Amino acid sequence: MKNSEIDWVAAYIGLGSNLANPAEQIKSARTAITQIAGVKELAFSSLYHSLPMGPKDQPDYVNAVMCVATDLPPMDLLRCLQRIENDQGRIRKAERWGARTLDLDVLIYGDQLIELPDLSVPHPGLAERAFVLYPLYEIAPHIRVPGKGDIADLLAQCSMNGLKRLD
Repeated sequence: MKNSEIDWVAAYIGLGSNLANPAEQIKSARTAITQIAGVKELAFSSLYHSLPMGPKDQPDYVNAVMCVATDLPPMDLLRCLQRIENDQGRIRKAERWGARTLDLDVLIYGDQLIELPDLSVPHPGLAERAFVLYPLYEIAPHIRVPGKGDIADLLAQCSMNGLKRLD
């Protein structure tokens, strides 16, 4: 549902997968995101290989960050992303940070600070996660993360923690 009073906003989406051919999951999600009405791709990072957060008895992840222009309100964008996750076989379990076919997160939505029961923006943990900061820096090296600071400063305080860029 579009709101005619909302102008186009730059939003950053984190993509992650560690099941069912993760690189292909990310590529399919990218395509699906570009097909959402009211969303236009502006930039897409390289794919990155990362170690899992949480339980270590799961496969490593493939991650990326995508920048889109959207006229969708933040919750509508989130609902569209959750539909894509479901369409690609995401099964939500009680276990936090478990293995998944696809994880799509709204990282940044313009310069807004959002605290809703189902959505926090900037994404909590963004400032400490190499698998988000490095691809975000790749496509937006001058971005200021609302409430957190300049991406370069955040990156300087975050080790790569096993993160590797894929060719």
